Amino acid sequence: MQAAPVRATAIPSFTTALRAVEALLMSSGQRTARRNAWTSVLEDRRRAKDRVEAQRVLEQSLTHSLSARP
Repeated sequence: MQAAPVRATAIPSFTTALRAVEALLMSSGQRTARRNAWTSVLEDRRRAKDRVEAQRVLEQSLTHSLSARP
């Protein structure tokens, strides 16, 4: 007697499942708008991080230049 062949099906990731639900519930335009909004949020966070780093560098250079004065 031969064993039945085993089929391995990949379990979808949470992201894949979420996108499937999203596709069922939202129109294409709504999905695009949501993704564009999220992309904007990520870009705003990146710019904020860059501003903080630039501020830190400016403050360090100012402190260094003031302490170097005779």
